[in-house]
Amino acid sequence: MSFSQEPVVRASGVSVFQEEHTVLSEIDFTIDKGEFVYLIGRTGSGKSSLLKTLYADLPLRLGLAEVAGFPINDIKPGNIPFLRRKVGIIFQDFELFYDRSITENLTFVMKATGWKDPAKMKTRIAEVLMRVGLGTVSAKMPHQLSGGEQQRVVIARAMINEPQILFADEPTGNLDPDVSEGILKLFEEINTSGTSVLMATHNHHFLKKFPHRVLKCEKGKVLDSSREKFTLSGWY
Repeated sequence: MSFSQEPVVRASGVSVFQEEHTVLSEIDFTIDKGEFVYLIGRTGSGKSSLLKTLYADLPLRLGLAEVAGFPINDIKPGNIPFLRRKVGIIFQDFELFYDRSITENLTFVMKATGWKDPAKMKTRIAEVLMRVGLGTVSAKMPHQLSGGEQQRVVIARAMINEPQILFADEPTGNLDPDVSEGILKLFEEINTSGTSVLMATHNHHFLKKFPHRVLKCEKGKVLDSSREKFTLSGWY
């Protein structure tokens, strides 16, 4: 796959903090448009904190970063919703509204990100559910779906605004192996169509069966497999 010249993520001299504690420092990497990158590391190594910093859930206090054209180091609070329209965020624990139908879950996100035309919203919901293989679940409640189906709804939700990149934080962590592989294949399909993916994972099987570039959080640094060799053992 050929990539555009302009990266969708650029980090230079970045440090990641949790309150006053430095979790990661001297981070330098880019992610090109259409690129798939794994983010690995032991529990507590800083993977989630790095992702949260990139989508402006944690403040970036040191270094420079740009995501989907937005300067994260000096992003104004009023611009964060606009950034979130350019990125998709996928969590391990789904974060669906369990008192609302699948359509209502997706509609909530669409209204929050500026959609107003009911007909266009209905069409887009049908499109993203078909995209993730769930064309018949729109009227169901989340508890009526399996864990794998719920995660597919979460991916559909993240794809609503045709994001430039998906940030996925352990998206298969609560799923059994067969279901997990189906979710990974779905990410691969989305990536093939041009959406970048940065996926934090503990699943070493993915890296062997579906190899991509790897960023590894280790001892307060982020190692990049495109620049240096490092072991993939001992982090899962």
